[in-house]
Amino acid sequence: MRTHKRIIIGHHLILHGYGHWLPNDPRGSGSSDLRQDKLADLGPVHFGRKRSQPPRDELRKFSSAAAERLDFPLMWFDASLRRELGASLQAATASAGYTVWACAIMRNHIHLCVRRHRDDALTIWNRFADATRNGVRRKLESGDEHPIWPERPYKVFLYNPEDVWRVITYIEKNPAQSGLAPQVWDFVTKYDGWPGNKRTRG
Repeated sequence: MRTHKRIIIGHHLILHGYGHWLPNDPRGSGSSDLRQDKLADLGPVHFGRKRSQPPRDELRKFSSAAAERLDFPLMWFDASLRRELGASLQAATASAGYTVWACAIMRNHIHLCVRRHRDDALTIWNRFADATRNGVRRKLESGDEHPIWPERPYKVFLYNPEDVWRVITYIEKNPAQSGLAPQVWDFVTKYDGWPGNKRTRG
């Protein structure tokens, strides 16, 4: 019996700042295992985002305990660093010929909705990670020690236009929900409903 392979039309990529979303984060994570024993007693790994999210006090307690065991300090992206991250993403987008449908640069992570490309999702994630990592290091005039991003990429495949619209809407709402100003990036292309979706947005 012939089976039809689902066609990927886009990717939701997330670059979490180093140490900000660990495999055993009480909110759940995209990891199924824990590579660092020094974090093991902070809690078990839960693959996927938990339906019931922990209270803020529990999350702050976990983050504080975890931060003391990390090899490098947590890094936060202020307005100046967010502009640098945006410039680095723009350069990478232009160089590789990617189509980015949505982007939100937050205080400790980045969301991107990207059209399918000859590069696979992992390659795209790594290209963005490399470009932004180098940009931050230039901006801070720091050395190469701090990793900026974790080793594990976070990616979600998008199979139809409704998936893409859902992710775009989620990304566009992120800055306001976190108290940041609306974001408009020159490298973001308005989604046209590709492939073959009649839905449009004004």
